[in-house]
This record gives sequence, C-alpha cells and structure tokens, in this order.
Amino acid sequence: MATTRRDPVPFRREVHAARLASGERFDLLVVGGGATGAGVAVDAASRGYRVALCEQADFGKGTSSRSTKLVHGGVRYLEQGDVGLVRDALRERGLLLRNAPHLVYRLPIVLPLYRWWEPFYYRAGLAVYDLLAGRLGLGRSTRLSRRATIEALPTIRQPSLRGGVRYYDGGFDDARLLINLVQTAADHGAVCLNHARVDRLMKEGDRVVGAEVVDLEKGVDYPVRASVVVNAAGPYSDGVRRLAESGGEDWIQPSQGVHIVLDREFLPGDDAIIVPRTRDGRVVFAIPWHGKTLVGTTDTALDATPLEPVPRRHEIDFLLETISGVLCESVNDSDVRSVFAGLRPLVRKDGSSSTSKLGRDHSVRVGPEGLVTVLGGKWTTYRKMAEDCVDRCADVAGLPRSACRTEKLSIRSDGDPEGPLSHYGCDATAVRGLIAGTPEYAEPIDVGLPYTVGEAVWAIRGEMARTVEDVLSRRLRALLLDADAACRAAPRVAELLAAELGRDDTWARDQSASFSRLAEGYKVTGCERSSA
Repeated sequence: MATTRRDPVPFRREVHAARLASGERFDLLVVGGGATGAGVAVDAASRGYRVALCEQADFGKGTSSRSTKLVHGGVRYLEQGDVGLVRDALRERGLLLRNAPHLVYRLPIVLPLYRWWEPFYYRAGLAVYDLLAGRLGLGRSTRLSRRATIEALPTIRQPSLRGGVRYYDGGFDDARLLINLVQTAADHGAVCLNHARVDRLMKEGDRVVGAEVVDLEKGVDYPVRASVVVNAAGPYSDGVRRLAESGGEDWIQPSQGVHIVLDREFLPGDDAIIVPRTRDGRVVFAIPWHGKTLVGTTDTALDATPLEPVPRRHEIDFLLETISGVLCESVNDSDVRSVFAGLRPLVRKDGSSSTSKLGRDHSVRVGPEGLVTVLGGKWTTYRKMAEDCVDRCADVAGLPRSACRTEKLSIRSDGDPEGPLSHYGCDATAVRGLIAGTPEYAEPIDVGLPYTVGEAVWAIRGEMARTVEDVLSRRLRALLLDADAACRAAPRVAELLAAELGRDDTWARDQSASFSRLAEGYKVTGCERSSA
C-alpha cells in the first residue's frame, strides 16, 4: 500500500498545538527537535507518513545550534582510519549544498605549513579527501606559496612560515538550517511543536504506543498516540529511553565543545584556518562567520547533560592559546565577543577513555518496548541518519514501505541564494515585504548587530519564536555573535514578542531579564571557573 502526500501545515504554533490536541493518531512521534529529530520528521513526512515532532525547549536549543558551523567530511577522521565515515559525510555534504544553497556554502580553508615535511604529508591526505568526495566535491586542494598564504591569511604568524595548503569544505548557519528543516517537515504535513516536553511514554502491554506531551506554553497535556515513537533527543537520549525501560547502562557519552567569537579583524579574508594538531589531540578551526571570527572547538567529557552547558575557563584558555599560536597578535579575554558551549551525543564504547577518539558515526537501536533510538552522528550526516531511522521505523511498526525522497528534496531554498536576505530561502520575498511595509522595521535591533526589527518580527510571526532567547539566539544569531549587543537588544525584542503574542508589560520585562541572565553565561566573565 502506498503512502500519500499530506497537506502542508501552516507554520504557526497554535495550528500545530491544535493538531496535537485533536487526538489524531500518527505513524511516527519524534521526540527531539534538533538536527536528528527534524531530519527524521522531514524524511518520514516526505514519504507520506503521518508525523508529529515535539521539542522540550526550542527547535535547535541544544547541540544543533552550537556547532562549529562546518558541513564537512572530517579531515581528522582520515588519520584515524575511518574512511567510510569520511566518504559518507563528503557525499552528504554535497547533497546538502545542493538542497540548501541559501544556507550552505563553499568555504576555503587554509592549513599553514611551518615544517619541511608538512607539505608532503598534508597534500597526500587532502588528495585522498578530494578523491573520496567524488563528483560532489567542492574543489581540489592546492599548494600555496608563502606569499599566497599571507595574502589569504594576512594575520597569520609569519616567522618560519613555509606556505600553506588550501582545501574546500562547507560552511553553514546551523540554527537557520534547523528552522528550515522543521518548516520543510510542516510543508509535507508534519505537526511540529516547540516548548512541548515529553514527560511519559504511553504503553499498551509492553509496547510503547505514544507519549504524554506537556505544552509548556499553555500548561496542558496532550496524549499523543503513534505507531512508533522515535527517540531523537541527542545528548538527552538516555533520559528519554529510561521512560520506556528502567536500568541498564548509558548509551551516550556526552562531550562538551566550546567556541569563542572574535571580531573580523582577526581573520579579515574569506579563508578559514585549520590548526591540525593541538595538545588535546583535536583540530581547531578559525572561521569567518556572519562578520565575525568563530574559533573552536574543545572536547571535554561530561558526566551530566545540562540543557544550557557552561564553558569552562580551561576550555577558553585552550582556544585563546591555540589561536594566538597561529596569529601574528595574541588574543585575550577582552577580544572575546561571545563564548558558547554545545554537547555532542557520542556513542559510548567500552575501553575508550578519550572522547576525541570516539567515532562520529551513528546507530539506530530498537528497545524491547519498541522505542526506536537514534544515536551519535553529526550535522553533516543528519539526512542519512534520518533515512536509516525511518527505514527501521517502517519495519518496527509495519508501515507501508515508501522510498526515501530526501536526496533531492529542497530545504526551502527557492529563490536567489545571493540576493538580500537570501538566507531566508523561499521566505526572503515575504521578509523583504514585511520590512518595506513598516518604516520602523528597517531599523537595526542594535547598532552592533546585523539584524533589523523586521527580522525579529518575522521570527515571531513566521518561525514560531516564543521567547527572547528563541529570537536572539537561534532565529537571529545575535547571542553567539556579541553577547553584550544581544543584551542591549533584548528589551526591544521582548516588547515585540509581547505585542505579537498578546502578553503584558510584566511578561516582557521578565523575558528581558531572563535573557540577560542567560547571556551572562556567553561572556568570558560568566564562564565556569574549573580546572582541566
């Protein structure tokens, strides 16, 4: 029996909440609104399955808005011998660039060379990298002279510099892509709700048949029934799994990655920098991003999975030390505009004491109660993870078989990928019209940020933003670009939210104050004072 195309669901929260409250039965209920959950929702909905997705906070609140902003195969995994992971990731990188060209772009990365043997070693590795990318490659790596390296990286440390190697990977805006994925799922009939927490899994006998979903905005519960429930909660997957089965060992080893954001003057060109060897065994990137320089990342094993992870002092010091070692001027605390941390949902393996050596591949597991859990993976491979998961769900629930359609599925990328506000994809015309129709909407939300009042209004009306944090952290990337500027913009955004959502002045003041407290953790002065 074939599945059928579902009607689009307007991307307004009240519409999606009403659908969840209606008692409708779904084929898949997805728990988790990050890249994995959104990918599963897009894949399943585009096949014609009836899909509901619930996210306890905001879409992309966790890991999926806190990445290194790279769509890449993972050069360092070649050195670890994980050729299969690299090959698959490079293929997915090419597909993502094709399907979301308004958010994913070709990024040149330069590896500066200081030792005599490095040109031969790294050129050989990058030649394999290019070969594995095949027809979906973004460009072949090339050797750069010393002069060409300095022209590409004017701020690079020049003593002993022998030249460089330039290769190509993908850059992107992770949270913007995540919002477009959720919208794409809704375009194909999926019901998607943020600020909706799963507190209990419903069972019939020993089988999971749905979940009790708490609408945190309205303070009401929705019993949602489904043929199969997907646990796509990333670092929080073990917690969701234990709603179905108590006891047992953890499947996830959480790891924290920290990034710092500097002004553009530290990396004024269009090329990124890769530091291939650091004292903790990772690579570190410095990337031009939204008019700033993003530097990351670290790899720190954690015992807990907080919803709002806090950077630690030793992690910030490591990044400052690493980037200062390759630039002609040192970088210190006063240069940091924002610092943020994200959690990696690494799959636990016996005998591995280093999270940097844990693989970034994924697995799909089915528990004895029929709960399907997606583990591991990374942003680049979200689409393949989703395909594998939905295939497994169809088997578990006995759903009619339907082929995956996401290899060539546009992620709301209609329109000119180079035009004004092009990062809004097929919504760009509507956003331009909104701004043009009201003069005050063309004003900046803060002089230190590249966003207008109209873009904040669009985030509320067209992208399901419900809090100041939703707007300034994920719809607009203000909090990650400049924490102080984001704090200055918070009262204005709170007023806009109150007007659009029918809230009073007290609510708006509480929202602004709550955001300001959150933003303290994105400043160097608010980091956790722990030792390594």
